[in-house]
Amino acid sequence: MNNIRESRTDKTLIMVCYVVIFVFTAACIIPFIIALSASFSHEMAILRYGFSLFPRDFTLAAYEVLFQTNQIYQSYGVSIFVTAFGTIASLLVTVMLAYPLATGKLKYGNKIAFYVYFTMLFSGGLIPTYMLIARYLQLRNSIFVLILPILINPWNMFLMRNFFASVPASLSESARIDGASEISILFKIILPVATPALAAIGLFYALAYWNNWFLAMLYIDRPHLQPLQAMIMTMMRNVEFMAQMAGQLRIQIMDLPSITMRMATAMVTIGPIVLLYPFLQRYFTSGIMVGSVKG
Repeated sequence: MNNIRESRTDKTLIMVCYVVIFVFTAACIIPFIIALSASFSHEMAILRYGFSLFPRDFTLAAYEVLFQTNQIYQSYGVSIFVTAFGTIASLLVTVMLAYPLATGKLKYGNKIAFYVYFTMLFSGGLIPTYMLIARYLQLRNSIFVLILPILINPWNMFLMRNFFASVPASLSESARIDGASEISILFKIILPVATPALAAIGLFYALAYWNNWFLAMLYIDRPHLQPLQAMIMTMMRNVEFMAQMAGQLRIQIMDLPSITMRMATAMVTIGPIVLLYPFLQRYFTSGIMVGSVKG
C-alpha cells in the first residue's frame, strides 16, 4: 500500500509540474505570438480591434518600412560582426584571466581578483569614460568602440574562475608530469572540460553585444557603423517624430506604421538570438550550476 501511495503521490507531483511548466511556457510564447501577429497586421486594425493571436488585415507595411533602405543590412552586418568577434575575444580574455586566478599560483592573484571585483561595485563614471575612449584612445567612430569597453565582464570572469577551480587538479598535474606547458594544459585539457561554462558565458556575452546600443549612441556618428539596435532606435524616433508633427499640424497619416513597426523591429532584433539559444541550451544550465558551486 505504501508503494501504491508513493506512486500516486509521485504521479500527482509530476502532473502538477507539467501543468506549471505548461502555464509558464504559454505565458512566454503567447506574447511572442501576439507581437508577431501584430507585426503583420494593419495599423488601423490594431487601433480599432486591438491585438490578437492572428493578424488582422494582413500586410507587410511595417517590414517594408524597415527594409526599404540598405541601412538595415549594413547595421545587421555590423551587429553580427561585433557579436561574433566580440564574443570570441571576450571569452579568450576571460579565460586568460580566470585560469591563472583559479590555479592559486599567480603572484598577487588575490589583489588582482580584488581589483576586478572592485569594478563591479564602482565605475569611473560616464564623463571620465567618454574622455578616455574618445579623446585618449581615439576610438570614436571606430567599430572596435563597440567591443573594447565591454570586452570583459567581472561577473562572467568570476563565474569562469569558479568553474576552473572545480575541475579536478589531477588532470593538470598529470599533464605537468608529462611535460606539458600551462598553455597546452589550458587549451588541450581544461577548455574541453569547460565547454558548458564557455557556452553559458558565451551566450551572456553574445546577448550583451547584440543588444548594446548605448555605446553606439555615444561614440558612433557614421550611419554605416551603427549596429542594428541603434539604427532601429533612430528609425523609431523618426517615425514617432513624424506622427507627433502630423498631430500638431492636424494632418491624418493613415498608413504610418507606428505600433506595427515596433513589433516588427522586435521580431527582427530577437531573431538571431532565438535561433542561437537552442544550440546552447543543453550547456546552459550545467555551466551555470557547476560554476556557482565553488567560491
